[in-house]
Amino acid sequence: MKLFDTLNEAVNASLYSPADVTTGSVHVRDSINHKRVMSIIMLALLPCILMAMWNSGYQANLTLNQMLAAGQIDALPGLSDSTSIVANLVKGLGIFLPLLIVVMVTQAFWAALFASMRKKSITAGFLVTSTLIVLLMPPTAPLWQIAIATSFGVVIGREIFGGVGMNFLNPALVAWVFMSLAYSGSMSGDSVWTAVDGYSGATPLAMALNDGVASLAAQGISWQAAFLGTIPGSLGETSALACLFGAVVLLVTGIASWRIIASILIGVVGLSSILCMFSPDAMSPAWHLVLGGLAFGTVFLATDHSASSMTVKGQWICGIMIGMLIVIVRIYNPTMPESVGIILLFGSVLAPLVDRLVVNAHIKKRKSRHV
Repeated sequence: MKLFDTLNEAVNASLYSPADVTTGSVHVRDSINHKRVMSIIMLALLPCILMAMWNSGYQANLTLNQMLAAGQIDALPGLSDSTSIVANLVKGLGIFLPLLIVVMVTQAFWAALFASMRKKSITAGFLVTSTLIVLLMPPTAPLWQIAIATSFGVVIGREIFGGVGMNFLNPALVAWVFMSLAYSGSMSGDSVWTAVDGYSGATPLAMALNDGVASLAAQGISWQAAFLGTIPGSLGETSALACLFGAVVLLVTGIASWRIIASILIGVVGLSSILCMFSPDAMSPAWHLVLGGLAFGTVFLATDHSASSMTVKGQWICGIMIGMLIVIVRIYNPTMPESVGIILLFGSVLAPLVDRLVVNAHIKKRKSRHV
């Protein structure tokens, strides 16, 4: 009964404002709170959600029609035209919704279990974390693997540290890295994430790193297509344009730090430009920015308050380091092209140390002025 009450409170906290609010003249009053922050993040994620549903349905319908035209499969009842926006959204919803249900149920179990043991409520971040985990997953990943990855992300990434506000790792990021390491076959860049049985190949990022950017043109993949997101990939990472809309929302509302986003982009563009000067065949900065999970990770994961640096200098240092590491791993370790998650997790772990060094250097500088 106590577990049911906790789950009921989680739904109410996600949909409604709490009845109990802090009062008194000793408290700082502001228009922003945790619930409003989560609501703004969900608004920023909306373009990625819509694009995830449309593109996953589009890739499936497009592949099925191509296989039918080539005589590889027989005519299927209810086969939809890939040019139909509604048909793509409907098919994509059938891919997206089961993943979201599995992630939400799994997270609800662990969140309710820890909340009931601590006799605390479940916060409004419940829905945001679930959505982020789904958008980081490929549409073809088995549901049981996603359930295990969600469990690991929620328990190890958040609950063992005391819950929301006490963790220094993003649970969605931890789930992404766990999935990449434990079930690399489902997250590997060597297989196209298209929800069609018997269809496989190389992802655009893997092709660009292994065979050169010219190989993308041979497959009909242009930079514009990669920017818009009409290419195979994880649900939320394909469209740099959708991530750009989300970045505008987060920056205008002040939820995300522009320094973190700018520093990561400086690291990626700067190092990739230098490499292009010595090797004309190296991937250009423009392609780095639109392929893989760089755009999504930079906008929605690197800017997470619980997993990023808090000092101004620390944000610049960590961001530039993350951007450069992404390029280095992509270029010199093509067997693991999608390394953004692991590097962002490394940056989250390193952020407190960088902040400590920045603060100590500032204190030492202030003391030297009074000597």
